[in-house]
Amino acid sequence: MKAYLVLDLAVHDFAAFKVYIERIPAFIARHGGRYIVQGAVPTPVEGSWTPERMVILEFPSRQTATDFLGDPEIQGLFAIRHRTTTSRLVLVDGCTA
Repeated sequence: MKAYLVLDLAVHDFAAFKVYIERIPAFIARHGGRYIVQGAVPTPVEGSWTPERMVILEFPSRQTATDFLGDPEIQGLFAIRHRTTTSRLVLVDGCTA
């Protein structure tokens, strides 16, 4: 079953965040992931959730997504994202049908 990482982020230091943008696609691909949505500006429709930018990644399984998140080589990039953005990340399983 496919799994998705959904990232809601506000970038505070774009110059430093650019390193993350340039390097993260190789790690996503290495773990079998692909972009479904890449840095899009969402349109809030209901409720009070107002994300600034959205990224949605699709992985072949929850395990491959978890492996991506735990990859020791990527932790430095995650530190850049944490330092240069305010972000929220969730992992969700896709439908079985």
